[in-house]
Amino acid sequence: MAESGETDWVSRFADEVIAEAERRAPGKPIVCASGLSPSGPIHLGNLREVMTPHLVADEIRRRGIDCVHLLSWDDYDRFRRVPAGVDPSWAEHIGKPLTSVPAPAGSRHSNWAEHFKAPMIAALKELGVEYHGISQTAQYTMGAYREQILLAMRRRADIDAVLSPHRSREVARFFPYKPYCDLCERDLTTVTAYDDETTELAYTCECGFGETVRLAEHDHGKLVWKVDWPMRWAHEGVIFEPSGVDHHSPGSAWLAGGRIVGEVFGGRQPIGPMYAFVGITGMAKMSSSKGDVPTPADALEIMEAPVLRWLFARRKPAQSFKISFDQEIQRLYDEWDALGRKVAAGQAQPAELAAYRRAVSTAAGPLPGTPHPVPYRTLASVVDITTGHPDQTLRILRDLDGLTDLDAARPRLDRAQRWIDGHVPADHRTRVRERPDTELLDSLSAGERDALRMLADGLDDWTLDSLTALVYGVPKAQAGLAPDAGPTPELKAAQRSFFALLYRLLVSRDTGPRLPTLLMAVGADRVRKLVGA
Repeated sequence: MAESGETDWVSRFADEVIAEAERRAPGKPIVCASGLSPSGPIHLGNLREVMTPHLVADEIRRRGIDCVHLLSWDDYDRFRRVPAGVDPSWAEHIGKPLTSVPAPAGSRHSNWAEHFKAPMIAALKELGVEYHGISQTAQYTMGAYREQILLAMRRRADIDAVLSPHRSREVARFFPYKPYCDLCERDLTTVTAYDDETTELAYTCECGFGETVRLAEHDHGKLVWKVDWPMRWAHEGVIFEPSGVDHHSPGSAWLAGGRIVGEVFGGRQPIGPMYAFVGITGMAKMSSSKGDVPTPADALEIMEAPVLRWLFARRKPAQSFKISFDQEIQRLYDEWDALGRKVAAGQAQPAELAAYRRAVSTAAGPLPGTPHPVPYRTLASVVDITTGHPDQTLRILRDLDGLTDLDAARPRLDRAQRWIDGHVPADHRTRVRERPDTELLDSLSAGERDALRMLADGLDDWTLDSLTALVYGVPKAQAGLAPDAGPTPELKAAQRSFFALLYRLLVSRDTGPRLPTLLMAVGADRVRKLVGA
């Protein structure tokens, strides 16, 4: 068995999957699987359903072993509810397959499912996720599962015996197949009779329609979810598939499916971890049905693909975590850049190194990166101060980091710009004053005026390090301390007071971007003018 020298969770699962595949289906491509329902915006939390098997499948491919990652689009599921922001008249389509529901108004896509699949497909491409997509609408309507459906109907009593102990109410007669009405297209149907010999199935619909069809020829319906999922495990030969926490309660689809796949379909349940939910900083658990939730595409607007991949690669599936759309994204990028420096210096721990490599590349090769990765918080401060003006941005970044071409700072620069534009409230944006605050200047004490004069006198050394030493050094000098004096509670208080004064004079707020960056962005002459020097 091929093994990896890596020591992270991905490698360990890959070892298990390879060994299991050799037991079940030696010589055949290894199958990993995911499933997504395009019932509305496919939220960011759903990305774990795809990234977990992707990382494992990619590790297997890195070892030179044939592996396919199947992504089932559950686009034959029923349309359950109208998400927020969509015309309420779409409620008339509730109960139809997602591919039979018109796309939201103004969409260029042919139906509801295609509309919500498209941004996820684009995001997965950007993330370097290689997969084979399967439309469940196509599978069911072309009769790909016909034999499995007929088998499930013959074995309905056995399936019912697995499911019935966990039902909240009695079911008169259980049928694992649910037809869509041939008149109204909805699944408001009830199977009234079925003949195993002829496969004749009779149903009625709440719309008043009813008919009898031959199930051996009928392709306008689907197996109920708790039967559909294990049927696919057997049909596709899935070796690895993760499942969410919500699938592991008594009677859940995962646990019931483990029995149904073997007892009915003659297959075996995949191995795979239970994964914890992914949240968003400041938000409750996400739900596509409510609409207006962050999607992977939204995350890729404000962070580079390797950083988003890293969030999933560094955490075991059972560990929950949050993705930040607020100020925490700056700290996240600081961590990412620090890890990059450790990797470059050969100081990263094995698990850190493995997660980093999985973030920046796949078996197919490296993902695009930023040639000159200026710190994200610096970029955010600069584009905030300059309102994205390219010439001003380049001037500041040239002084700050020696940048000679803005393209070298992309795509990170563009991500920081979108974060500032889309996720920083207007009252938190930085607007440098046009004129001095004469009222504030007139109210200053002698010590405060002295501090501002010291600042103005030190502005000639125009580097980030010098400006940093200057703003921290003024309060030290006023206290009679050496420039390299260590912090004390009194000194920290004096520095905070001085910083707040500078922010009020420069941007009319008590806080703002890091002061050295702000000073460099404003320019020496304008700083002197605004501090009254």
